[in-house]
Amino acid sequence: MKTFYPKDFKEEQTTVWSFKQRGNWATHSGEYRGNWSPYIPRNVILKYSKTGELVLDYFCGAGTTAVECKLLGRRCIALDINDKAIELAKKNVDFNMKVPQLSFVDEGKHLEVYEPELKVGDARDLSFLQDNSIDLICAHPPYANIIHYTNSKEGDLSFFEIEDFLKEMSKVAKESFRVLKPGRQCAILIGDTRRKKYVIPLGFKLINVYLDAGFKLRELIIKRQHNCKTTGFWYANSIKYNFLLLAHEYLPIFEKPKSPVLLSVREREIDYGLVTPTLEPPLLKEKLDKLETTTVWILPEKDFEERLNKNIIDRYSAGKNCSIVTFVSRLKNETIFSEESIEKDKQLLFIKSPFLNNSPSFANIEHYLKKVEEIVMQELPNLNGRGFVVIQTQDIRIDGYIEPLGKRIVDMLIHDNLWLKEIVIVTQEGANSKTQNPKEHLKIVHQYLLIYEVKK
Repeated sequence: MKTFYPKDFKEEQTTVWSFKQRGNWATHSGEYRGNWSPYIPRNVILKYSKTGELVLDYFCGAGTTAVECKLLGRRCIALDINDKAIELAKKNVDFNMKVPQLSFVDEGKHLEVYEPELKVGDARDLSFLQDNSIDLICAHPPYANIIHYTNSKEGDLSFFEIEDFLKEMSKVAKESFRVLKPGRQCAILIGDTRRKKYVIPLGFKLINVYLDAGFKLRELIIKRQHNCKTTGFWYANSIKYNFLLLAHEYLPIFEKPKSPVLLSVREREIDYGLVTPTLEPPLLKEKLDKLETTTVWILPEKDFEERLNKNIIDRYSAGKNCSIVTFVSRLKNETIFSEESIEKDKQLLFIKSPFLNNSPSFANIEHYLKKVEEIVMQELPNLNGRGFVVIQTQDIRIDGYIEPLGKRIVDMLIHDNLWLKEIVIVTQEGANSKTQNPKEHLKIVHQYLLIYEVKK
């Protein structure tokens, strides 16, 4: 080992996490296929636990979380159904700590070192743990039938197809809720997958599983991937076949509520003027050198909307007829979306939602979602058989918890003629550097583009 700690480490303060280097301090390495960057558990452990508290990882793999717990003075219980993984994890945590602990953790004080407890076990059965006994859960499950971690061992979730995987993960979520202390957090890293050219929103589906178990969504973090090639062969084929390389994962931070969350009185009032859809021409940048080719778009602040519009219109309307419907903030309901403004045989319907920047109430959000669905269903007959619906939206924080509007729209728009082609994450260049002081919550700096293909 060259070092016990990452160089120049700073805690993440926004909802987009991007680690260009995977991290190779202590015994961390990328040799165990599919394991997560140690920067992720390090951030989660520092944000949501204190020294001496108990962290649980029930998909421990090679022991990344366990190593970080040992380095950061946390107790850890780590289990995996794969006995070979546990053997490797035991080797990775077996090192002597003869250097001072991180100065930014406890103001230069030495922390007590706790040896992680590693064992073969099943995340669906945590009966060896008492109710309300865990301070933090930090885990990276296998993705449904993508990478296999055993030779078809019974109970290995990496062999399950999507629906069965989610069914089994519901057992994991229920056990997680039982063992976690009230008011504490559970962090799960999950990504989407693609089947037959269309996106399966596995991340959003798993979020639903944990919400159904009783959790609230404290944060929804986007973790950017850096192993996507975007030049040469891949760029040409991205344009030719109109697909984007999956370049993001989701890190939802769930919280077990101390008591039922009640919406305040103001949340029950609807200001219809704040959710007014209006038809308008888009702002366009005249020329782009290249189109975006991955599912993470980092655009300059100066001409953010112009570049975003240009990418969408050039890729999904091919210069043909399109409509832009924008939900804007109004003092009164002076503009409505009317059927007379609709043209036949359109290539693209682009719905934008800048009013979400104004911290709308829960009631306004519900009204907005209803109007989005109405507009899409109203416009669908007027889109041609290979047209597209693109919805630009973003998450909102209400009463300390996240309303995941990207997920909610995907859950809502279930229609035989709409096929989810892409989920794109959009953020501005330098968004992370603008936040200086850590706060109770992360700053939301990402938006979604939900891209549907119309198939009739």
